[in-house]
Amino acid sequence: MNALKPWHIIVLLIVIILLFGANRLPDLAKSLGQSLKIFKAEVKDLTADDKPAPTVPVTPAAPAAPAPAAPAAEAPAAPPTPAQPGTTGPDDASDAGSGTAPRA
Repeated sequence: MNALKPWHIIVLLIVIILLFGANRLPDLAKSLGQSLKIFKAEVKDLTADDKPAPTVPVTPAAPAAPAPAAPAAEAPAAPPTPAQPGTTGPDDASDAGSGTAPRA
């Protein structure tokens, strides 16, 4: 009763041709084929990732030479310069922290 019969397929193909047009069907088939090809490649890569990689015993090479020591006595950085008296820093434009009354 619910079986797919040949005339169902024919009607379905006619509807698809009417919807998409005969000119666009080859492009749709090509893009579908490319999508399936990419999908199969990704599935293959994922299944290959699940397999453990063969382990090869690593033999240690000759020990590396020690790195040269950094110079111990460098000149210390210059001390910061003291601020000028009467300045409050970057907010000089405001009178909020100067302690002087605003001029009238």
